[in-house]
Amino acid sequence: MQVIEVPGQTLPDGVRTAVTIGKFQGIHRGHQAVLRSVRERAAELGLEPAAVTFDRHPLATIAPEHCPAPLMGRAAQLELFADAGMAAVCVLRFDRAMMQTSPEDFARTVIRDAMHAELVLVGPDFRFGSRNAGDVPLLRTLGERLGFTVEEIPLLTVGEEKLSSSRIRTLLGAGEVAQAARDLGRFPELRGVVVHGFQRGRELGFPTANLGSGVDTVSGERVEASGFVPADGVYAGWLLLEPGGDRFPAAVSVGTNPTFDGRERTVEAHIPGRTVEDLDLYGRSVRIQFVKRLRPMRAFSGVAELIETMRADVAQTSALLRESGTVPQS
Repeated sequence: MQVIEVPGQTLPDGVRTAVTIGKFQGIHRGHQAVLRSVRERAAELGLEPAAVTFDRHPLATIAPEHCPAPLMGRAAQLELFADAGMAAVCVLRFDRAMMQTSPEDFARTVIRDAMHAELVLVGPDFRFGSRNAGDVPLLRTLGERLGFTVEEIPLLTVGEEKLSSSRIRTLLGAGEVAQAARDLGRFPELRGVVVHGFQRGRELGFPTANLGSGVDTVSGERVEASGFVPADGVYAGWLLLEPGGDRFPAAVSVGTNPTFDGRERTVEAHIPGRTVEDLDLYGRSVRIQFVKRLRPMRAFSGVAELIETMRADVAQTSALLRESGTVPQS
């Protein structure tokens, strides 16, 4: 899959595309349906299937205080575009200049000049250009002038609610990772590097791999994980090694460790029967996938009660993952 950045790059001469445009935060089942339509129409017309997206959420430039947290990092997003069969992806630099681009200039410089589009597929509520002044009827008019046609794609719904990235953020923020998995078509996940933590899990008999969403206690450096961190609590999930993809069942803790008066919000995964050392995880890139929330985070009266609860968490995790290793269907 070819990735170009605009402004600055264009697809090679001779390439003609069927393209869709959007933020594609999460690449959920609704987005997947759109990309599938692009791939199918491109095959029918002898075009290359392609997508246009942004290097950040537009609100990060327009109104940063209202910008939602990203559902995934760039690497994961591009992997999913490739998995969906896109031959090319254009990543728009959404800076002040892009924010002020008129609908006419957007259609000319991005759709025609950069992507060489002959067909554009968008949803009925698609808006583009400065102040969202462009809509589907205007895009059709511009297409007649610039040499591309426009087709509408119906939006996927869950009941009467539109399947959207906002809906998925709400589900994850409530800890409803199983329903989020249904909407995404895959388990919600975080990606990061295993860093050194405070070793409390080891002291309690439950060693954990700490995802890089805090301060590495050895290096002192701040390391951020990519993805949307779900609500505080304990989850049944999977830890996957990168590269290679080896997968291990994991009881995953998200929160501040209130029993120990913690303040730093961390993500820690305990792999039953394994340790960070025997898997050689420190400094290793991993993915943590969330399958089901087991319980909310809470402070315990003492270490004995905490250990008893953690044993129950691990047993429940093992039982649940033996029964369900695949994404639940809606």
